[in-house]
Amino acid sequence: MILVAESGSTKTDWVLLNKDEVVKRQQTEGINPFHQDIDSIIRIISSLDNFNSVSCIYFYGAGCATEEKKQIVKNALLHIYPNASCEINSDILAAAKSVCGNEKGIACIIGTGSNSCLYNGETIIQNVRPLGYILGDEGSGAVLGKKLIADILKGVAPKDITNAFYKKYNFEYADIINKIYREESPSRFLAQFAIFLAENINNTYVLTLVTSSFTEFFERNIKQYDNHLNLPIHFIGSIAFHFKQQLQFVAKEMYLTPGEIVQSPLEGLIQYHIKQIKNE
Repeated sequence: MILVAESGSTKTDWVLLNKDEVVKRQQTEGINPFHQDIDSIIRIISSLDNFNSVSCIYFYGAGCATEEKKQIVKNALLHIYPNASCEINSDILAAAKSVCGNEKGIACIIGTGSNSCLYNGETIIQNVRPLGYILGDEGSGAVLGKKLIADILKGVAPKDITNAFYKKYNFEYADIINKIYREESPSRFLAQFAIFLAENINNTYVLTLVTSSFTEFFERNIKQYDNHLNLPIHFIGSIAFHFKQQLQFVAKEMYLTPGEIVQSPLEGLIQYHIKQIKNE
C-alpha cells in the first residue's frame, strides 16, 4: 500500500493507494514543521483510521523546504509506520507533479501566498524565492488584501469600494492594525479580503488592483525562468482558481501561455502516483 499526503497549515489530505486504485481517503489537521513539533505531528498522524499495511509514503507539505524540517515530518511518520519507506517533499513539488506530470513546464501556487518553479518533468530545476507577503508573494491573497486595506485606510480607494467594505466587514481602524501587527497569522487575515475583491471584480479599481498584482507576479517571478515564453504555465490555488479569467488575461497580454488552473493539487497528484505505479 502507498500512502500519499498533501498538506497545508490548515488541513492534510491522506490517500491510500493499492496499485492503481484509491482504497481510502481521510482528512486531518494540517501539518507544518515550521509551526509544530514532532509530538504534535505524531498526534495528528495517529488520528488516521485503519491506514494499515503502508509500505511507502509520499508526503508533500508546506514548510517542508529544508532538510531539517523534512526530517521532523519523516521521523513522525516513521514513528507510526516504522517499516515504510518515506519521501518528504515541498508543496511546490506537489504542484509541479500535479499539473505538469512528466512534462516540462512552470508550476505556480497562488493562494494565501504564492510560489513558482521551473520543472523538467522529474524535478524542480529553478525556484524564484517567494519571500512571503511582506517582501514578495506577488499575486497572492495576502498581497491582494494588503493592497486593498492600505488603500482604504489611506483614503486612496474610491468611496463606493470603501463604503462597501465597511458595510461587509465590521472592523474599526484599531481592529485592523491589531490583527495585522499584533496577532498571529496576519497573512490569513489579509487573504480573507480576496472574497470581497472577487465580489466586486467588475469595479474598475478592483480589476486594476487584481490585474496589476498578477502582472507583478509574472514580472518578478515567471520572467526569471529560462524559456518562459515557450513553456506552459500552470496554476494551483484558490486565488488562481477564483480569478482565473483575470489571470489568463494578464498572462496572454504578456505573451505567456497559461495552462491548467486548478484549486487543489490532490487529484493530479493521485494520478501522478498511479501512473508511476503502473510504470514500475
